[in-house]
Formats: sequence, C-alpha cells, structure tokens
Amino acid sequence: MNTRQVAARVLTRVLQDGQSLTAALDAALPSVELDKDRAFVQALCYGVCRYFYRLDFILSELLTKPLKDSEVKSLALVGLYQLNYMRVKSYAAVSETVLATRKKPWAKALINALLRSYLRDQVSLEQKADTMQWSAISHPKWLVKQIELDWPEQAQSVFVENNQQPPMALRVNLSRISQADYLQQLTEKGIEATAVDFCPSAIVLKQSVGVDLLPGFAKGLVSVQDVAAQLAAGLLNVQAGQRVLDVCAAPGGKAAHILESQNLVKRLVAVDIDESRMLRVSENILRLNLSADLVVGDAANPEAWWDGEVFDRILLDVPCSALGVIRRHPDIKLLRKPEDIQALRDVQQRILKAVWPLLASGGVMLYATCSILKQENEQQIDVFLNEHPDAVEIPIAAEWGFAVSYGRQILPGESAMDGFYYALIKKQ
Repeated sequence: MNTRQVAARVLTRVLQDGQSLTAALDAALPSVELDKDRAFVQALCYGVCRYFYRLDFILSELLTKPLKDSEVKSLALVGLYQLNYMRVKSYAAVSETVLATRKKPWAKALINALLRSYLRDQVSLEQKADTMQWSAISHPKWLVKQIELDWPEQAQSVFVENNQQPPMALRVNLSRISQADYLQQLTEKGIEATAVDFCPSAIVLKQSVGVDLLPGFAKGLVSVQDVAAQLAAGLLNVQAGQRVLDVCAAPGGKAAHILESQNLVKRLVAVDIDESRMLRVSENILRLNLSADLVVGDAANPEAWWDGEVFDRILLDVPCSALGVIRRHPDIKLLRKPEDIQALRDVQQRILKAVWPLLASGGVMLYATCSILKQENEQQIDVFLNEHPDAVEIPIAAEWGFAVSYGRQILPGESAMDGFYYALIKKQ
C-alpha cells in the first residue's frame, strides 16, 4: 500500500469528517506492515496538520479553482509538505505522491502539475505565504486573534512553540526509585536526558524513544507524562488518610501520580464519563500496581455515583479547548472552532458547581486545564469565587509559569512544558 495514500485518507477523515488525528491514525495504521512506513505516515499526517494553514494557502495559489475531491486535496497537501519540510528527494516526493492517485487519471496529471509548479515557484510562493499573518504562522484567523488578545506580549512565542514537535517527558515513580537513580539507568542505556529542577519526578529526554526502551517501564518505574501535568500532585499535596476525588480522570496519569506520591490515602475515586477512556485509567493503574476506585459517570451529575462522603482533596481537570497542547495534537488547530469555547465554558461551570459540594470544609480543590485561554481559566475562577462566598483562592508560589489574576498559567514551551493552567481553591 502506498504510504502517501494512507496519509491522505487519514487527513481526509480529519479535514472532512472532523475525526481526531489520533483516532484516524489508530484506524489506519494497522494496515501498514512496516514500522518505518507507519512512522512515515505519522510524520506526514502530523506535519500536514501542523502546517495546514500555510500549505492550504500555497495550494490555493497553485489552483485556478478549489479542489472538490477531499482525498486528492489531502494528497496535494501531503506532496507540498514533503517538498518543503521533509528530507525526501524532490523527484521521489513527486513521483510517489502522483502514484498514490491510483485510479484517478485526472488527479494524477493534476498532482504532478501542482507539485512541479511549486518546485518551480517555491521561493515566491513561500514569500507570499509570509505576507499573511495566519498563513505565515499556520494558525486559524480566529485563534490568532484570541491569543493576541489574551497574551499580546507572548503571542508570537506561543505561535512558534505551537508549531514545534514536543519533547518526551517522563514521570519517575518516586515511591520506587529516585530521579537521580533513574537518570543513571537512562545513561547506562545510552538515552540522553535531563532532570527538571522544579519537579522532582520529571525527566525530559533529548530524543523520543519507544516505551519498550525505557528501563523498568513495564514494572512501573516510570510513566510518560508532560512536565506541566506532573505539577498537579505536588499542588494538591495529599496527606495520609485523606479521601481524594479525581474528576475527568482519563487517561489517569495525575491519579497515578497522586497515589505514587502518597500511598496512604484513605480512598481515591477517579471519575470519567467516557467508558473507553476509563479503560486507559485502569490499564495505567494496573501497570503501576496501584489501587483506586474507578467510576464511569458524569461529573456534572455526581448524585448518580457519589457515596455521600465528602472529599479532602479534589482534582478537577475539566474538559477544555486543549489549546495548550497544540504542539502535541496539531489537529486541534483544524478541529476547534470559536463557538466551541462558550460551550466548553458552560460545561466547566456546571462541573465546578456540581463538584464543589463534594469538598469537605477546609478541603482543597485544584482546578486545571490544558488551555491558554483566560475565558477557560482565570475568568472562570473569578466567576466561581464571586458566586461562592465559602470559596477562597490559595495563591500558588512557584518557579514555573506566572501569576495571573487567579491561579498560575504556563504557556507552551516554557521549560519544555505544554500550556497548562492551575488554580487552588479552599473551602472555608
């Protein structure tokens, strides 16, 4: 099977059907036999999503009229991405992409002409793409406007970081091994890595590797988790004998980290509305030999699953736009729409109000998102505090991120982290 054709079909599912890139790849990659071919398909798909707005602009300049065939358009984008961003010989990129048209003779001639025209006029086309801000930075216009509104001084850095490939970060299971000792094991395996000073469990690899190459991964010595996500357990500061609730828990990394940090909790309940995603939580908990109560339920309707006993700590990692993890999931730029933000805000507010009664007096709730939009973060906390006189913010003093009106914000790329937001709230 032609790998470019596979990539084009995956991209069509994303661009036309609105499917996530992860889901589309999961469905397509089993049909690709060789590891190197699967890696090539992934590189093509992630690359086209990352630079879609720039590639689409250039494609529109090459066409005299829009392409109606979605798969042929995806194939054209695959070809352009190879020619500009990959170390594929130009002749191979053109010939193999043309070959991927298969039973569409008209498409074969068109793709050939488009890619050769691009090679002939590459400099002028790229210069023209740079004259339009949204195509120069490869972001949708609405998102450019919103990020510049929220972060006028940091916006350009955010745009650049969003188009980078993210590093691979590890969470060391400190109940089993120290950060320094695990670094030594990595060194002995020839894997270059550095420790993160402000997060004692975090290690960042110089280059990504398969988890099967990580020492002790199967035995639970280490997990893959972004550094920003690892900050949650320390902020929540769970003590022995406490009841803990992790809301919207999938895929379970934060819950596992809490249990690794404090194995004498009275009970940890992890709740998620998605049964299939809850399976991921179960797998992670099992691999790490931990114990938690896993509940499939709606966070906005706790009456259906809550046992009536309050919790001392609540981690509330609410559904969000995920605009802080674009570099990890570049299809977010294609799938997220401006109208989604208000809908997500409504969900976040419902969950906040529903979960608050489950927190004990004197207890602490950690509100978290992987968004960089103030509407989902500090503005949400502002509304919540004004509506709940028994709630008070606990300021977060830290070496990472920066203080905002409420809570603390991390922007993409800071200390190799994803974009993340945290706010601590105590019940009076």
